[in-house]
Amino acid sequence: MTSPTAPCTESAQFATPGKATRGRKSPACVAVALGLAALSWNAAAQDAPPPRTALRVCQDPNNLPFSNTKGEGIENRIADLFGKSMGLPVVYYSFPQRLAFIRNTLRFKLPDQDYPCDIVIGVPAGYDQVSATKPYYHSTYALVFAKGKGLDGVKSGEDFLQLDPAVLAKLRIGLYDASPASAWLAKHKLVERGVPYKIMNADPDQYPGQIIENDLASGKLDAAIVWGPIAGYYAKRVKTPELAVVPLKSERGVQFDYQIAMGVRYGERPWKQQVEGLIDANQAGIQAILKEYGVPLVDASFETPKQ
Repeated sequence: MTSPTAPCTESAQFATPGKATRGRKSPACVAVALGLAALSWNAAAQDAPPPRTALRVCQDPNNLPFSNTKGEGIENRIADLFGKSMGLPVVYYSFPQRLAFIRNTLRFKLPDQDYPCDIVIGVPAGYDQVSATKPYYHSTYALVFAKGKGLDGVKSGEDFLQLDPAVLAKLRIGLYDASPASAWLAKHKLVERGVPYKIMNADPDQYPGQIIENDLASGKLDAAIVWGPIAGYYAKRVKTPELAVVPLKSERGVQFDYQIAMGVRYGERPWKQQVEGLIDANQAGIQAILKEYGVPLVDASFETPKQ
């Protein structure tokens, strides 16, 4: 397409007699170019975010082992590590992690107001509602049961499936609906053994570990299948009976293992790079926190087998 304006090169009136112009820019064009550069620099300066005065974290207020308003969760502890590295205080914006958590926290913005928080400490790697960082841990769903009640020989999912059918037929297995555990029981024709719990609950006092801390510990359930960090944390917290935690490997058609990353807003590449630098610099501290909370950490052998 032809441009409606003439090329910004020096015209004959500015050329030295007897010499080719070689497309030199005219003084007017140079002035215009310098003016545009200045405007561009000013716009960039205006768009640059102000210096951070705090590490502002989006969190669920009642979601141990991950977070709570008392700062007792895994993600609270990691946020503290980052805050110390940055030399900034950590502040939280809390919203229940039910439906639309990201929309109501990380992406929530009223006209003429700033975003209330800038980072979600735990999201699945590749989660498309955020710009996800590199993963910082790899865990899996786990089977939890009371020791001394006939399941002590179970060291893997395969061991569990090879139990005497008469034993399996009597088990009450707690799980959250629409989780990989539901698909696993269906795949192995154990649906009737499942005791489903709602993953979305309007009760603000409900928390993910109740299935273990209340119903499994009391004997209402014989076993439970939950996300690994929940399994490990609440199994440690229950003192009687002693609970066993068995990490489960993914199978074709059932993904149990997930890598966990952090999430920031799209379009904030420098901030994302800074967060990834914080992950690298604090890796030893992060791993120590995960171990303290009993998180089952797994390797590639837990991933879905290749075809």
